[in-house]
Amino acid sequence: MTSSIVIGAEPNGADVCVDIQELLATRLLVQGNSGSGKSHLLRRLLEESAGLVQQVVIDPEGDFVTLAEPFGHLVVDGCAYGASDIARVASRVRQQRASVVLALDGLEIEAQMRCAAQFLGALFDAPRDVWYPVLVVVDEAQVFAPAAAGDVSDEVRRISLAAMTNLMCRGRKRGPAGVIATQRLAKLAKNVAAEASNFLMGRTFLDIDMARAADLLGMERRQAEQIRDLERGSFLALGPAISRRPVPVRIGGVRTSSRATAHDLLPLPQMDAAALNDLLKSDTPVSAFREPPAPEPAPPAAETLLADIDRKAIEREEDTAAGQAAAPPDKASAGIAEILMEMAAEEDTTFQPAAALYQDFMVRCRIRRISPKEIDLATFRRKFAMAVAGIADEADHELQDVLRLSRKVPEELLAPFLAIAKAASENAPCPDEQALARVYGTRSPGRVRRLLDYLEKSGLIVVRTDFGGRRSVVIPEIGIATAPAA
Repeated sequence: MTSSIVIGAEPNGADVCVDIQELLATRLLVQGNSGSGKSHLLRRLLEESAGLVQQVVIDPEGDFVTLAEPFGHLVVDGCAYGASDIARVASRVRQQRASVVLALDGLEIEAQMRCAAQFLGALFDAPRDVWYPVLVVVDEAQVFAPAAAGDVSDEVRRISLAAMTNLMCRGRKRGPAGVIATQRLAKLAKNVAAEASNFLMGRTFLDIDMARAADLLGMERRQAEQIRDLERGSFLALGPAISRRPVPVRIGGVRTSSRATAHDLLPLPQMDAAALNDLLKSDTPVSAFREPPAPEPAPPAAETLLADIDRKAIEREEDTAAGQAAAPPDKASAGIAEILMEMAAEEDTTFQPAAALYQDFMVRCRIRRISPKEIDLATFRRKFAMAVAGIADEADHELQDVLRLSRKVPEELLAPFLAIAKAASENAPCPDEQALARVYGTRSPGRVRRLLDYLEKSGLIVVRTDFGGRRSVVIPEIGIATAPAA
């Protein structure tokens, strides 16, 4: 199973894909004038990635509530809850990894900004043990991160802008990945827009917006004119999750629709002039001529909503367990080991924080329908250190003494110790400083030498150097040694 989804096609018919796993690390900015197809694009992205990653939609117009029935999103009506309830709901959403739509269409702009800031702040401030990846889609982002003060108070603008800045600037390490859409780049705060590495630029007409869009796409100013000529639903795409060069893309179809009013032409009512004149002069209220709309159901109480979030999480776990019931445990273990070895083989992976690697690991497991329930962050650190050292199977009988001894090694030194011990168990040459530095997650030879000194003073290893300058390492407790190496 892949983490890529198809969002549309190039003019020649070739699919244009978005790598969701890469998008979680690099974020996305969508720009286009009203009517350019931004909401359609976001809907396509949400529908296609619904089975891959948790989603949170900040929806100021109530357009995305239609995702609820076919895709299982819970709708949180911002009008119905106070600040404390919104924070509780956001915390529970993060804990249970539920996909939700925060509908703000019943609120004034200041109230929308306060509610969104409270919700995003609770997502961002979640405890470290629930820093799972989540795609946070913010439509009409210029409302929540305005470039300049407008009709709202400075206090509201400050707290809303701070929440959006945290989402785009600091969210990656904590799990939230921002996908923001705006009508005009000039209206969006620059420090929020600048953190996106992926771009989908739609039709725009103002010179200042075309110039900024061209700069973000790496195009010359004279090429910016093509942005004005884009059709509705067509975008120029660029970024590590999409394409290394700007490509035109026509966004594909969607399965749900917006609640917004259609803009197609409708036939006018057939009525002669006299009847229309009498109707206009009548004292009968206009509402009497229309069928009253069906009343919308009242939003659930906060406690009911929290219970719904927990119920969704239980149902999701049950579905996952049912899907994995036929798979033997050893197959799941083999899948986890394969993922760890893939991650360990990637360039510069050892230089990344353990929490970010753990999130990446969890995403890969969900993509492959593997449930790593028994692997918490501490267990992951140990298993990843083993993978970096080249140990794929923890049940390898030849390495049991090595793994038993490794329990005495500090966690941050585990990977280089295991690399040395594995070489010693195979009577292979001692890893050189460059190899140990890569395993250790450093580019400093001095740190590697200090690492060896520490392990030697701890009695875990003995370093020997012959007259030819070749180093070998002995592990005295289990009586093995590496072969000499320069």
